[in-house]
Order: sequence, then structure tokens, then C-alpha cells
Amino acid sequence: MEKLEVGTLIIDNKKVGVITRVITSGTLNTEHDLIKWRNNYEVCYSDGSYCIIGEATMHRLIQRGDIKLL
Repeated sequence: MEKLEVGTLIIDNKKVGVITRVITSGTLNTEHDLIKWRNNYEVCYSDGSYCIIGEATMHRLIQRGDIKLL
């Protein structure tokens, strides 16, 4: 599983996105335990929306072809 870096461009659901932050486990100030104990990627999309995707989920979606790296 390769580590993705800030600035990596992706296509997700026909939307272009960019990884804007890599959040390592335990560094995000939140009450959600699932987010605290895993590495996450913050993705900002061309339509102005953004999401936080867990590292394992991101890699699984890439392997399935649901997310493509540019």
C-alpha cells in the first residue's frame, strides 16, 4: 500500500479531487474514535466539497477502480 501525498490528484465519482491534508492517527481533534485511530486523507473536490477518507478505504477504492490516481 503506497502512501499518498498532499497534492495527489484523483478522480472520484467523475469529480476531480486533490489530497489537501494527510491526517495521521491521533492528530485530528475530534470526538470520533474511528477517525482518531487511523490515518486519513482530506480530499477537496472541484465542486468545492470535501471529505475525509480513511487510508484503508482509499486504497481499497483505488484497487477496485472506483478512485483513479492522476
